Amino acid sequence: MSGTMNALPLRAEVPEPRHIVAEALTPEAFAPFGDVIAARDDVRRFAINGGNTMRFHDLAHIDPGPDGRSIVSVFRGQPRRLPFTLRMMERHPLASQAFMPLSGAPYLVVVAPAGEAPGVEGLRVFLARGDQGVNYARGVWHHPLLALNAVADFLVIDRDGPGHNCDEVILPEPVVIDLSH
Repeated sequence: MSGTMNALPLRAEVPEPRHIVAEALTPEAFAPFGDVIAARDDVRRFAINGGNTMRFHDLAHIDPGPDGRSIVSVFRGQPRRLPFTLRMMERHPLASQAFMPLSGAPYLVVVAPAGEAPGVEGLRVFLARGDQGVNYARGVWHHPLLALNAVADFLVIDRDGPGHNCDEVILPEPVVIDLSH
């Protein structure tokens, strides 16, 4: 038998996805990416409405960018199951984008620094309480809304106006989010 055997094609090695652990959302940890929106003791606050209401003042720098106007919307997010695999990120190069939960439930915030498309090394994941919102600074990479456990509504303040204001990229490799590792 002279022969050559039919060789089976080799299967490409699929690397294990990286795991990233969610950290607590604090104003200090989130500062490189924007603002944490929450009634807290470290911000200017004062009584209004005849002393019946406490105003927590100027919690986020809303930036509509040039030629834009600030708009208010409600986003209804479907719950994501954990572990969740990240595959993409987005950014808004012309303006900031603020999210404030209305349902009181925790959610995840995934960010990477503004600039070139993010690699997996620069990703940060925060576990936000149901009383904390975030304001993504202009150009900061972030994952779209990541509600947990149940359908959740968010008050969103962002930009409407001329120009392209949403860039999306596929991550160079998938990343799995863990709440604890």
